[in-house]
Amino acid sequence: MATIETQLLENVREFTAFARKRLRDPGLAADVVQESLLKALRSSDQLRDKENAKAWFYRILRRTIIDLYRRRDARDRALEDLERELDGVQNGEEERVVCSCMERLLPRMAAQHSELIRRIDLKEENSDLVAAELGISRNNLNVRLHRARQQLKSRLEENCRVCAAHGCLDCHCSSDAKRPA
Repeated sequence: MATIETQLLENVREFTAFARKRLRDPGLAADVVQESLLKALRSSDQLRDKENAKAWFYRILRRTIIDLYRRRDARDRALEDLERELDGVQNGEEERVVCSCMERLLPRMAAQHSELIRRIDLKEENSDLVAAELGISRNNLNVRLHRARQQLKSRLEENCRVCAAHGCLDCHCSSDAKRPA
C-alpha cells in the first residue's frame, strides 16, 4: 500500500486542475494546492482510512479554496470601507482634519510664504502655473515652498505643542492653551 504522501503526489495534476477550474488563475491554483498539501501532511495522522487519502485531500483543498474566497471578501469589504472613509474626507471633512490653528497662523507668516501654502497645499494649484505666475523657476518655487512649510511647522509647534508633534491631524489643542505665535 502506498503512503499518503505518494498517493497525494500521484494526483497533484488532478488536484491542480480542480483548483484551476474554481480559481481561474493557474498560479493561484498551484499555490492553493501547495498550501493544501502542507495542511494535509501536517494533519496526516487524522486520516483513518489510508485508502481514502484522495477524497480526504479534496476536502482539505475545498476548504482552502473557500478560505481564500472568504479572505478576499473580507479584504474587499475593508477596501470598500476605506474608500468610503476617504470619500468622506474628500467631501469636506478636510476642514475638521486639518488643524484650525493654521488659518490663524498663516496671516502672521511672511506674505510670500503664506501665499504659497494657501495656493499649493490648500487650494492644490499646479506648481508649474504658480511658478510661471510668480516669474520664478520650478526649483526656486520648491525651495520657497519648503521654507514656507518649515516656517509654518515651526509656528505650529510653538503654538500647539503636542498636537503639532503628531502632524496636526484632528487637532485637539484648546484655544486657552495656545500661546500667541
